[in-house]
Amino acid sequence: MEANPRSTGRLPAAFLTPGSSSFVDFLSDHQPEMLPGNRQLPPVKGMVEAPHGTTIVATTFPGGVVLAGDRRATMGNMIAQRDIEKVFPADEYSAVGIAGTAGLAVEMVKLFQLELEHFEKVEGAQLSLEGKANRLSTMIRSNLGMAMQGLAVVPLFAGFDVDRGRGRIFSYDVAGGRSEETGFAATGSGSVFARGSMKKLFREDLSEEQATTLVVQALYDAADDDSATGGPDLARRIYPVVTVITESGFRRLGEQESQELARAITDRRMQQPDGPRAELL
Repeated sequence: MEANPRSTGRLPAAFLTPGSSSFVDFLSDHQPEMLPGNRQLPPVKGMVEAPHGTTIVATTFPGGVVLAGDRRATMGNMIAQRDIEKVFPADEYSAVGIAGTAGLAVEMVKLFQLELEHFEKVEGAQLSLEGKANRLSTMIRSNLGMAMQGLAVVPLFAGFDVDRGRGRIFSYDVAGGRSEETGFAATGSGSVFARGSMKKLFREDLSEEQATTLVVQALYDAADDDSATGGPDLARRIYPVVTVITESGFRRLGEQESQELARAITDRRMQQPDGPRAELL
């Protein structure tokens, strides 16, 4: 009888078998039930109710890209959480923002982070930004069964392309369809209002500071018209998560920076409730 690998201290044979540099492919071959999209849900009537993350926005500027998200999660017409994290680093030069079913989305992000780290360790090199976007597309497509039951995940992916020397943004649909966005993008329930705001404010020559101001202005406008999007909450000190990705890598704005930015925008809105024009950003 074959010895149990745990009792001998040896790794199972699956870990010693040459294969793909994709960790998702590895799980698909050896333990497919561990992938989020392969889980069997109990029979239910109608759509499944679960906390949902909402609005994510991104914009490019000459030195890179900014990705930001509000902090509210909703369940139906209720606020499920006021300070959820929706923007995460994928690796040193990219980040992903989540909209959709919060629990599945966070799990998918963690699996995506592991996928990129696994590839780098096996191949000894990082995936190109295009390759990272394609890997994420495959993972979203594998969740289609869950999406049909109301548990959709629709992320926004952004990063600095070291080969092209510029920031890039990729958006997705529930079936894993991928589109590269030019200039700016938004996803989630408040995306229509956020996109309208960014369309008004975006310029090709934005500085990094102006780009971070733009995304928070867009989230403020989305919260103004979409009840599922949370704007800056000064009383509770809850501010949007804002990240910047440049040739120096991923950076998240600190608590003090986020507070100052949110307060400055809120103060300006006291004088201009509908927001500034592009030339006054």
